[in-house]
Amino acid sequence: MKTALFPGSFDPITLGHADIITRTSGLFDRIIIGIGNNTSKQYMFSLKQRTEWIRKCFEQNPKVEVHSYSGLTVEFCKKMNALYIIRGLRSSSDFQYEQNIAQMNKSLAPEIETVFIPCRPAYTAITSTIVRDIIRNNGSIVSFVPDCVVL
Repeated sequence: MKTALFPGSFDPITLGHADIITRTSGLFDRIIIGIGNNTSKQYMFSLKQRTEWIRKCFEQNPKVEVHSYSGLTVEFCKKMNALYIIRGLRSSSDFQYEQNIAQMNKSLAPEIETVFIPCRPAYTAITSTIVRDIIRNNGSIVSFVPDCVVL
């Protein structure tokens, strides 16, 4: 069984995230959406809320699971028997950043491969950071998040 991990904070999940998950579900038998818990990061939405949104978004896709984790991503991959890490790319700067992480992960766990998936052009400007800023300023996020994200 080909298992892949799609790690992130998903604070909140965006249309770009959802698109990457949907597109890669055809490549893997099992996709684990890993909500990373970074104690030094302050989240807008609780882990419980983010988990509920993602589960609701993919409740019709039996290949998708949602779990939270802390610590090294490659250690979580090992725990979940995931030999692939999925990373979405919006731009060349994303690639440079993600390539460094992928190379470090490869050094730590040579058996785990990172798979880069470019996002659709319509989603290149959408980031969770921008969505949170829109929320803080009372703007509408309807065009940037899946329908399952209800505020």
